[in-house]
Amino acid sequence: MPRVVEEVSTLTDRYQTTLPRGVRQYLRIGKRDQIRYVTEHGRVYIEPARVSAPDQALVPFLNLIANDVEANPGRIAALDTGFHQRIAEIVSGVEIDMDAPLSPDDE
Repeated sequence: MPRVVEEVSTLTDRYQTTLPRGVRQYLRIGKRDQIRYVTEHGRVYIEPARVSAPDQALVPFLNLIANDVEANPGRIAALDTGFHQRIAEIVSGVEIDMDAPLSPDDE
């Protein structure tokens, strides 16, 4: 589950604010970095501007899933134990370094 960061800042007379340290750390941003504001469903999200924009086909698909989950929460079910065991067997012994850079073929 993603870590929840909840911070408060104050607007100056010029509508400026300082991002709280917890938010800066979570976003891994520093001085002179740029941030992007994204509005969706009445909320405003802040993200590092260095993050590339999502695939334009993916955004509507993810919105479709989010809307379906919201409209039909009863359809959400846990994976059965057998399915979980089959996945574990398939990936057993496979080691992945999530911090390793992608090879040129994977870029």
